Order: sequence, then C-alpha cells, then structure tokens
Amino acid sequence: MNDPMIAVQGLRKSYGRTAVLRGVDLTVRRGEIFALLGPNGAGKTTTVNILTTLVRPDGGTATIAGADVVRHPADVRRSIALTGQYASVDEFQTGEENLVMMADLAHLPKRTVRRRAHQLLERFDLTDAARRRVGTYSGGMRRRLDLAISLVADPQVLVLDEPTTGLDPASRSQLWEVVRGLAADGTTILLTTQYLEEADRLADTIAVLADGRIAARGTAAELKALVAGDQVRVAFDDAASLTAARGLAVAGLDAAETDDKALALTFPSAEPVRTIRQVLEQAESRGVAVAAVSVVKPTLDDVFLALTGAHAAPGATGGSAPTGTTDRPTPEEALR
Repeated sequence: MNDPMIAVQGLRKSYGRTAVLRGVDLTVRRGEIFALLGPNGAGKTTTVNILTTLVRPDGGTATIAGADVVRHPADVRRSIALTGQYASVDEFQTGEENLVMMADLAHLPKRTVRRRAHQLLERFDLTDAARRRVGTYSGGMRRRLDLAISLVADPQVLVLDEPTTGLDPASRSQLWEVVRGLAADGTTILLTTQYLEEADRLADTIAVLADGRIAARGTAAELKALVAGDQVRVAFDDAASLTAARGLAVAGLDAAETDDKALALTFPSAEPVRTIRQVLEQAESRGVAVAAVSVVKPTLDDVFLALTGAHAAPGATGGSAPTGTTDRPTPEEALR
C-alpha cells in the first residue's frame, strides 16, 4: 500500500509569459486519498491536465503507476480515470445504457459488459433507476453515475476534479462515502477541491498549491498545527458585561477580537483551560455575566488563508476551466 502511484518532481508549465506551475513536487501512495487545495488560478486544473496527459509540461517529470505522462501517455491513460466538475453523461440514455456504452468503448469483453454495468449500478445505489433516462436523475444521482462510468475499466488511479460542485449537503456526504469505499478497495484518488471540509474529512494527505508551488503538505492535523494555536471565545449576557470584560487581567485579552453583535470576545491562548479558569474566576469576582466559554481550534480555512492569502468562499466551485484535449490553454488557464 506504500507504492507511489503518482510521482511528480519539479513540474513546470507556462502560458506565454505567465508561469502557472513553478516546480511542483508531490507523491501519492497506492490507496491514498490525496487532496490538492488552492485558490483560483493556483494551477490545480493545469496539474490535473498534465497528469491526465491532456497538456504537456514545460519541465519536470510526472509518472502514473510507473508510466511517464510524456513518454508513455497511452500507458498512463490505461491506468487512470478522470471525473471533472460536471457530470459527463448522456441524458437521453438510461443509466444502464450509459454504462454499457462506456464499457464497449473501453473494449471490455462482450460477455462481461452487462455484468460490469450491473455491478456498478448496484455499488452506486442506482439499480432502481437503471432503466430510467438520465435526464430524470437528480444532481446527486448524475454524479454517482458519472463516477460509476469512470470506474468501468477498473482504473488504478482516479482523478476527481472538484467532484461535488453544485451538490447539496446530503448528496455530497453520500459521494464522500463512495470515495472512501474506493480508497479502501485500493484505488488511488487525487482530489482537487475548494470545499475545505471535503479535504478535511476525506483526505489522508493534503497539499496546498499557491503561486504555482506546493506551499505545505501533510495531514489535516499537521497543516492546522502550522497556524496560530487555540483561541478562547467568551460570550456575555449583556453589553455592559462585554465592556467590563475588556478590563480583566487575562493573558492575550488585549489582542481580543470583539463581536459586538454576539457580545463575545475571542483571543489567543497557549493554555486554554487555565485561561478559561482565569476568565470565570475574575468575571465572578467583578460581577461580569458570562453566557458561554469555548475553545476555538484552528481550521483548514485558517491554514488556507495563512498559506495563500485568499479565502475559500463557502460553496466556491473554483472557476477551473473544463478539461480540454489539446495543449492550447483555455481563457481561464491563460490568466493563471
């Protein structure tokens, strides 16, 4: 399970005078879920396009399952599947017909085509809808079918380029369970996303891409440890207590952020338990009415902001260009 399925060293790509990738290094192990994060224009889609043999790099090397993406692209394509931001399914065919068509295109033996289609329909909970036109499917069902289509040829590496774009929370959670199951079965997964919760909950390893380079990598916990530590948040019963609390002799309180609407103070603390005790003791002695206290842990949002200087907007889809089939950059890529 420790075999490197994706190995990238010094990957570079420019469009005209615009450098998109400036020396990217990353390694993804067999059966690992690896998330690549980054703000719009960081080079995520360009990286995906290179790894899937759709764009040639200007420098560096990249291999998939041991095959070089430039020298042996046909071997790479036999090892991978790519699922983009939007479901690539034929709405005028049924779910079963979509899978059978893709199995035929993948040159699966005729005797196994329908068996494979039925296996995937069952795996993705689409059996009851197998003979319905895809045009009648919900967004979540289409994404599951799209993912099933990607797995027709049983790829070793699955590249998911912002796969839950536009899905509701329930459908997103359902798709996450499917992805976890694929990794447990040994499929290597490279995931690009701007949903930071998605990376936090799914990925074994996370890399943050900023300005064409990997700014940091590690587990979610390791990345969170890179930013400022814990904070203490204290909410008060009334505005008078909030005002009085600013005079408490508690370390870090002078750097507190004030939320006047929520009647709360939030400030850094190296020892949150001790700090909370001090706040409560002094508040009681001075008649300051405390409504609630809590410890605020760093999040991936904090990591993202610290490393890239950009916020990942809730529900952001990224603005990555649709994957093309030539080396010509899309307008979005040309601006990266």
